[in-house]
Amino acid sequence: MRGRNDGGQSKRPVVLFCVMVVCLCLLFLYFSGSNGQAGTAALEYGTKFTRSLGWGSDADGDDASEESIFGTGDANDAKLKSFPVCDDRHSELIPCLDRNLIFQMRLKLDLNLMEHYERHCPPPERRFNCLIPPPHGYKVPIKWPKSRDIVWKANIPHTHLAKEKSDQNWMIDAGEKIKFPGGGTHFHHGADKYIANIANMLNFKDNIINNEGMLRTVLDVGCGVASFGGYLLSSNVMAMSLAPNDVHQNQIQFALERGIPAYLGVLGTKRLPYPSRSFELAHCSRCRIDWLQRDGILMLELDRLLRPGGYFAYSSPEAYAQDEDDRRIWKEMSSLAERMCWTIAEKKNQTVIWVKPLNNDCYRSRPHGTNPPLCKSGEDPDSVWGVTMEACITSYPEQMHRDGGSGLAPWPARLTTPPPRLADLYVTTDAFEKDMEMWQQRVDNYWNLLRTKVKPDSIRNIMDMKANFGSFAAALKEKDVWVMNVVPHDGPSTLKIIYDRGLIGSNHDWCEAFSTYPRTYDLLHAWTVFSDLDKRGCSAEDLLLEMDRILRPTGFIIVRDKAPVIVFIKKYLSTLHWEAVTVVDADSSPESEENEMMLIVRKKLWLPGGSQDST
Repeated sequence: MRGRNDGGQSKRPVVLFCVMVVCLCLLFLYFSGSNGQAGTAALEYGTKFTRSLGWGSDADGDDASEESIFGTGDANDAKLKSFPVCDDRHSELIPCLDRNLIFQMRLKLDLNLMEHYERHCPPPERRFNCLIPPPHGYKVPIKWPKSRDIVWKANIPHTHLAKEKSDQNWMIDAGEKIKFPGGGTHFHHGADKYIANIANMLNFKDNIINNEGMLRTVLDVGCGVASFGGYLLSSNVMAMSLAPNDVHQNQIQFALERGIPAYLGVLGTKRLPYPSRSFELAHCSRCRIDWLQRDGILMLELDRLLRPGGYFAYSSPEAYAQDEDDRRIWKEMSSLAERMCWTIAEKKNQTVIWVKPLNNDCYRSRPHGTNPPLCKSGEDPDSVWGVTMEACITSYPEQMHRDGGSGLAPWPARLTTPPPRLADLYVTTDAFEKDMEMWQQRVDNYWNLLRTKVKPDSIRNIMDMKANFGSFAAALKEKDVWVMNVVPHDGPSTLKIIYDRGLIGSNHDWCEAFSTYPRTYDLLHAWTVFSDLDKRGCSAEDLLLEMDRILRPTGFIIVRDKAPVIVFIKKYLSTLHWEAVTVVDADSSPESEENEMMLIVRKKLWLPGGSQDST
């Protein structure tokens, strides 16, 4: 009895194994059939899935070069996928600055170091993968320059700042609109008067802040609704207005709705996404930043970003030093600034302006062991994406030390004059000038193609998603627009050339979402951005959704890329509520990719709840 049972049990595994072998053979024959289409499809899906998770790709992205996710440009290469509409509670979603995500993922962040305001992007399984709807009642934004002073309340239905800052003239609730009188925490009577006062403190001619074209780029940290940056524009000064999505929510959203250059960011633990020596002036007006923390690391980050002879204008009670705590902070800040070789240019009316040295002489004459130390010679001050700040002084390269300054021309000549730092990238003056000429021709062509669709004031906020030297933005110099020049974080450090030309921008990784609110740009320019993404194995569908998120309704996208990319995007126009304006062959210049084409699309104005598309 026991023997029969043991024998029966020993046969069962053999039988099961044989059945499994037969099933596997049948499956193999099935998936090998139909010319291998099913097997190939399964392999393709698996490859795309592993890439989307960041698996299966080496640092050079060689695996992705075997087969493009865009196929060959044939109409059957890409499979159409519909995108659902996100819940209207997500109408202001910023994927990499989502505090709900931080809570859900239980990230252990140091609140004292502002880590919760830094970028924390969702993994693929937590992405929404849906279209961000506009708020109910959304209207086409008011056009610049009127938008500097007034916007539609329906577009940003938040009035808490109007109540909270009612005594400071940040903004005023005016029925269907929100008005911006130009006030701020430290300049209740208007940013224009405050700016003129800073120019007066620095003895600039006629109290004009641009100092005859020598002061062009400004970093305004803790910018509020960016009235300071907005009023600088009339003096041909371009500010990068910076603030986190903190307790004063929507301040950057208001700035961009107004048509003022702005970026969501924080002085926390990571370097800001700007190269060294980018700004002539850094500004902080009651910005609530603890400049003394961690051996002055935040002031040292400003020092990295300031040009030789650059200024830091600091307006705060500490500069006036009336009570004991203010006096202590002022004493420690003064000591830190002195050890950083900053000197006081002027101090008046709760505002102090420090100036950075023109060369390395002061750094080299400090007593041995003085803190903060100089940064190590091998460190790259222009490497910023995800790079942790260090409490050290960034000294000047030897050539800049000898020149005693940045060697930049005054604005507007600065825009077209080859900057000295071209030599860092081994780029010749001739190559720089040819790049300008090429992009001027291309931009003229863009405008001719858009002429029937674009009114003179239709476009204000522009993003160049792969800016190279910034020549696309330079070609728009006669238009009343501003351009956020985005440079890939893993490419040549051309962003410093962009800032040297008097333009602004940011490093970024287009495998992730950009640090801005939805509906903040009127035009996106994507030159070979999708092809670059393909090489890295990131999702082109994710990029389409991100572009839709940051593009305003009735806004435009110009895609300049290979033909298969254009075919791929066209398949998604309907589900994205985009309409094609034109598709044409690109120019045949040596710099153009093979089979390069241009697709111009326009985003329709659609509202949640099934409202009809309209423009």
